[in-house]
Amino acid sequence: MKVFITRSLPGNVEKTLRENGHTVVTFKNDRHITKKELINYARNADAVISLLTDIIDSEVIDNLKKCKIIANYAAGYNNIDINYAKQKNIIVTNTPDILTNATADIALTLALTCSRRVIDGHDFVKKKKFKGWAPKLFLGLDISDKTIGLIGAGRIGQAVAKRFKAFNTKIIYYNRSRKSDFEKKIGAKKVTLKKLMSDSDIISIQIPSTNETYHLLDKEHLSFLKPNAILINIARGEVVDEKYLIQLLKKGKIHSAGFDVYENEPNINPELLKLPNVVLLPHLGSATIETRTKMALLCAENVLRVLKGKSATTPV
Repeated sequence: MKVFITRSLPGNVEKTLRENGHTVVTFKNDRHITKKELINYARNADAVISLLTDIIDSEVIDNLKKCKIIANYAAGYNNIDINYAKQKNIIVTNTPDILTNATADIALTLALTCSRRVIDGHDFVKKKKFKGWAPKLFLGLDISDKTIGLIGAGRIGQAVAKRFKAFNTKIIYYNRSRKSDFEKKIGAKKVTLKKLMSDSDIISIQIPSTNETYHLLDKEHLSFLKPNAILINIARGEVVDEKYLIQLLKKGKIHSAGFDVYENEPNINPELLKLPNVVLLPHLGSATIETRTKMALLCAENVLRVLKGKSATTPV
């Protein structure tokens, strides 16, 4: 059978699929595939391994005449019209769990980088301005003994909490459902979104992008942030009203913000690039060799199982 991969992936995914008797076609250009190209390449594919950046809507799905599975190389799957895929008897899978730790590490990395002004210090030294230790040189903020607010307390949110707990922090969280086991293990407390925004010193966002979460952090909720608050987004850019957040950062209404995702990704608001109190990453949440390789192999596993008539390992 034919498997189409929308971009070259780490690991030996192509080899694994070929060893199982399948023909593999990979989009080799080092860029995101266009919808027209996706339809053209995947039209006769029995399976598609897609990226989060590949929009697989009803138009694309209608052109997948032979497709049995779309294996999304991501934990999220908001890029795929899963309801329409189900109508067409196409199984959709994702890569949960594997990227939990790597993504949680990025949340802590962003928080530390923002709080301790790491980028400022790095640039200062690189420009050969460092003349010696000084009492007021790049003073930052402590993380220890602070209140950490988690927006989303799923696998990644709980992993983030474990990392921050090492700093003797208080953990509060906002989530659709109560996480009793999480509360017992970490000592976390479920609160309203308004209380989380007003009480937290550092806020970490790790919720999926849905119609319900679009601009969940709107002007009203962002207005509750403390002057020394740090906001970290490792989820999806659309969850935050980015334009209003930029206004707060410009006016110094909050301390800083760390971004791994953006509202119009990959396009970044030019105003963000001008701000001194932000840390901007190119969507590195799962970007470790080990994690990205395991994600690719899980996609291959899902494809192989479905093409053999078995159930997928991680269906959505």
